[in-house]
Amino acid sequence: MDLDLRKLRYFVTVADQLHFSRAAEELHIAQPVLSRQIRALEQDLGALLFSRNRHGVALTDAGRQLLADAGPLLASAHAVRRRVTVAARGSQRLTVGFRAGIAVIPATRAFEARHPDVAVDVKRIEWDDQAAMLLDGRIDVAYVRLPIDEAGLRVVPLYTEPRVAVLPAGHRLAGKEEVTEADLAGEPLVWHADPSTQPTRRPHPDAGYLVRGVDETLEHVAAGRGISFLARSATVFYSHPDISYVPIPDLAPDQVCLAVAATRTSPVVDDFFTAAQATAEITAECGNYEMWQRGGDAASKQG
Repeated sequence: MDLDLRKLRYFVTVADQLHFSRAAEELHIAQPVLSRQIRALEQDLGALLFSRNRHGVALTDAGRQLLADAGPLLASAHAVRRRVTVAARGSQRLTVGFRAGIAVIPATRAFEARHPDVAVDVKRIEWDDQAAMLLDGRIDVAYVRLPIDEAGLRVVPLYTEPRVAVLPAGHRLAGKEEVTEADLAGEPLVWHADPSTQPTRRPHPDAGYLVRGVDETLEHVAAGRGISFLARSATVFYSHPDISYVPIPDLAPDQVCLAVAATRTSPVVDDFFTAAQATAEITAECGNYEMWQRGGDAASKQG
C-alpha cells in the first residue's frame, strides 16, 4: 500500500487544528469530504489516528507517531518538485542557507572556481526554519547553528566560536573587558522558545519575549527587558547604539555545522561540502567583513 500524500496533508491540517471544520475551511474542501479522507487514511494504515468524543478531537498514539513522521515526508515531496522544476529549466543552481554572522563568501568562491556553470544563491535563515527549509528544498545546503532537529538531515560539524553577552548600554557590566556566567546569573534572558537551547546552565528567568532573529533580540535587550547571548561573529554585522557586547569566555561556545537533507544525493552538493570544509578555518578565524573578503579571495586562488 502506497501512502497517499494528499490524505497525509489532510491529516496534518486536522492534527494542527484538532478541529475538522476549521481544517476543512483551511483546505478549502467540505467537512464531509475531509472526514471521509481521514477515515480512508485510517483504513489504509489500519490504525485510528484521532479520538473523537464530546470533549473534541485528540490525536491517538498512532496519530502522534504519524504526525512526527509526516513533516519530513511531506517536505521531501516538496523538495522533489522543486528540484524537478529546476532541472526542467536546464539550469544548475545551488541555494546556500546561512545563519546570522556566518560568512559564506570563502566557500562559495572556492566552489564557484570549480563550478563556474553553477549559479549560487544565498539565503538568510533563522533558528526555527533552518531544518524545514532544508527538508522542503527551499535551500540545498546550509550553514546552521546547533541545536537543530537533525531528523532527516545529514549534519557535519565545521567549527566552534566564542559567544558574547548582549547587554543594554546602561547595564552595570556594559563596557567591561569580559564577564562570567556567574556575573549574569539571575538576569532575565531574552531567548527563543526552547529553554534547553540556552548556552548557559546558570539560572535565568525567562524575559517572556519570543524572538526569531538577531534584530528582535537586540531591540528587546536595548529596551532593558533582559540580556542575551550571541555568537561573536554575529556582532560584526549587528551594531546598536543602545547595546553593549561583552566577551564571556566561560560560556559554552557556538557550534557551526553544515547540513543537507539526508535524501539529497548530488555531486554539486558534495563539492560544496568539500569547499566549506576546506575553508572552515578561514571562516572561523575571520573577525570582520574585510578579512572574510580576503579569505574568500585566497580560497578561490587555492581552488
